[in-house]
Amino acid sequence: MKLLAPALLLSSTSAFTTPTLSTRGVVANLSSQNGYMSMTHLNSIKTNSRSNILRMAVEGDFDPDAISRSVEEAKSGSLKSRARALYKFTRPHTIRGTILASFAGTIRALVDTPGAIATANWGAMLPRAIIGMVALLCGNAFIVGINQIYDEDIDKVNKPFLPVASGEMSRRFAWASVLTAGAIGPLLVCNFFPPLLFKLYMVGWGLGAIYSVPPIRTKQNPILAGLTIATVRGFLLNFGVYFAVKDAIGAPFGWSPKVSFIARFMTAFASVIAITKDLPDIEGDKAFNIKTFATKVGVDKIAKGATACLLLNYVHAIATGALSKAFNPVTMIGGHTALAAILIARFKQLDSSSMRSVKIYYKHIWDLFYLEYILYTL
Repeated sequence: MKLLAPALLLSSTSAFTTPTLSTRGVVANLSSQNGYMSMTHLNSIKTNSRSNILRMAVEGDFDPDAISRSVEEAKSGSLKSRARALYKFTRPHTIRGTILASFAGTIRALVDTPGAIATANWGAMLPRAIIGMVALLCGNAFIVGINQIYDEDIDKVNKPFLPVASGEMSRRFAWASVLTAGAIGPLLVCNFFPPLLFKLYMVGWGLGAIYSVPPIRTKQNPILAGLTIATVRGFLLNFGVYFAVKDAIGAPFGWSPKVSFIARFMTAFASVIAITKDLPDIEGDKAFNIKTFATKVGVDKIAKGATACLLLNYVHAIATGALSKAFNPVTMIGGHTALAAILIARFKQLDSSSMRSVKIYYKHIWDLFYLEYILYTL
C-alpha cells in the first residue's frame, strides 16, 4: 500500500480514444438512402444512435452538438460542467488502469506474505494508502494534462471532445491544474514515503513529461514513445507497487515467480498499447507530421502485428503456467486461453477501413489489459 502514490508510473502518456460516431452522419446517410423520413423517425434514429454512442464512449463523443453544449455550459460558470470538464481532463481510462494495477499489486504482495493480512497495522497503513492514492491521481492528472495542452491542435482533429481541444477548459485553467497536480504529487511522496519510492515516482513523472514537452517530446519518435510507455506502465508500475507493499509490512522484497511474470507480461502488453494507441489518431498525426508506426505502415498491418504479438504473449503465459508449479493452472492456462480467444474474436470483427471499428478494437485491447490484473490476484 505504501506505493499507491509512486504507482503513478502511469500509462498516462497517450489518451485512449473511445469508439464514437457522429449522429449527424447517421441521420444524413439514412435520409439520402430513403429519400424521405418523418421527423419523428429521424428523431428516434438520432436518440437511439446517441444512446448507443454513450454506452460505448467513456470520455465523450464526436457529436458537434454535444460538444457545443458542454462548452457553453462550462463558459456559463456551471460548477457541474466545470467538474465534468476536469474529470475528462484526467483521462479516466488512465486512472482506471493505474488504480487497478495498484490494487492488484497490493493484493498480490499481501497474499504472498504469510500472516501479513492478519498482522498488518491497518490504522497506520490506510491513511498512508489514501495519501498515496492522492499522489497517484495528481501524477496522473499532471502527465495527461500536459499532454492535452501541447497536443491541443492535434486533439482538435483526433479527440475534439477533450476539454482543452473543445474549449470546454481554458488553457489558463488547464495549466493551473497541471502545475498544481505536478507539485502536490511529488511533495506528498517526498514527505510520506521512502527515498527509493520518491525516485521511482519522479522517474514516471519525468518520462511522462518529456513525452509531450518540447524540445525532447518523445511522442514524435515511435520507438522512444513505445519505450517510455512500456517502461512506465509495464515494468516500473508493477515492480514499484509490489516493492512498496512489501516495505510497508516489513517483509523483504523478493522476485517471486508471479511478480516476475506480471512484469514481463505487462511490459510486452504495454509495448503493444504504445503502438496501437496511434491507430485512432492517424489523421491528426499525419496532418501535424507526428511519425508513428501507424502512419508509416498503415492501420491494417499494425492491427495484425499487434494481435500477433498479444497472442504470443498469451502463449508465453500459458506455457509459464504449464511449466511452473508456482502458478494456478486454471488461472494461467484456462484464463489466458479465454483471453486469447476473446482477442481473436475482437480482431475478426475489425474493419481497418472504418475508424469507428478501429477505435472499438483499440478499446478492447485496453479491456484485455484490465482483465489481466484480475488474473494476477488469483
